[in-house]
Amino acid sequence: MAWRDNLHSRLVAWMKIALPLAALGMLSTLFLISDTFDPSEPLPVAGIDLQQRAHDQGATNATFAGVTRQGHEVVVRTAKSRPSEQDSRQFIAENVAARFALASGTRVDIAARRGEMNQARASAALSGGVTVATTTGYTVRTERLDADFDRLHAESPGPIEGTAPAGELTAGRMVLQADADTDAVHLLFTDGVKLIYHPRTSEE
Repeated sequence: MAWRDNLHSRLVAWMKIALPLAALGMLSTLFLISDTFDPSEPLPVAGIDLQQRAHDQGATNATFAGVTRQGHEVVVRTAKSRPSEQDSRQFIAENVAARFALASGTRVDIAARRGEMNQARASAALSGGVTVATTTGYTVRTERLDADFDRLHAESPGPIEGTAPAGELTAGRMVLQADADTDAVHLLFTDGVKLIYHPRTSEE
């Protein structure tokens, strides 16, 4: 019993010396670390290119919807769009998909890789593999399509090619427009129209 009491006393005495020394060692280490900081130096800031951020500002998966003067519904979706550097009213868009839901029940779907859209004028210049498909059986491809969503007018300044219900179709120009008097929508092909007729075989 006396041996245990003596050991306990010695252990307590050593702990009284060792613990304060350990605490002093830890504090000195903290002060050594803090000496490496210079309060006169500016705080480190992450490298952010503000000019690039301003250039890249925009929206992803944006949707624009409205109704034309004749009552046809228009919905335009873009995978990515940003303001133009030259004109703040212009938007540069990527992967554009537009849909015209006509009052007659016909639907016109337009897809393009790029687009320059003017929100104030409700117009767009689409380019890069433009495809126009209608529920009446027309699928047309062209390199550029100028569209006016307010009065439902779309025109290809260059040649088109595609398929019609009767066969293969090529033309120098295509116009999709709404009649101002009857509100009917017409798809017109001009400038050297060529149609290769493919008769349908009757199903037995």
